Amino acid sequence: MSADRILLDPTNEQKPATRERLPRLESLAGRTVGLLDIGKARGDVFLDRLEQKLRSAGAEVLRFRKPTFTKPAPVDLRQEIATRCDAVIEALAD
Repeated sequence: MSADRILLDPTNEQKPATRERLPRLESLAGRTVGLLDIGKARGDVFLDRLEQKLRSAGAEVLRFRKPTFTKPAPVDLRQEIATRCDAVIEALAD
C-alpha cells in the first residue's frame, strides 16, 4: 500500500486515527504467524490451506477464533495474539 492511500476504520470512528504501517517481515522462516478465524462460514477452510502454505515457508502457526463475528475480538484475545505472534492474518469468508 502506498503512502497516499487512506485506510478507514469501519467502527464508527468520528475522526480517522493516524497509524503508521509496520514494516513487512523479511521472511516467514522462524516467525510465528497467528491465524484469526472470525467465525464466518468457511473461514476455517481458507485458514487450513493458508496454514499449510505458511508452515511450508518455515513459519510457526497459531490458530485463534473470535467468540462471534458480530463483535470485535475481546481484549484478552487481542492481547494474546499481540504478545505471541510476529504477524496475524484474519480470515473473512462466506
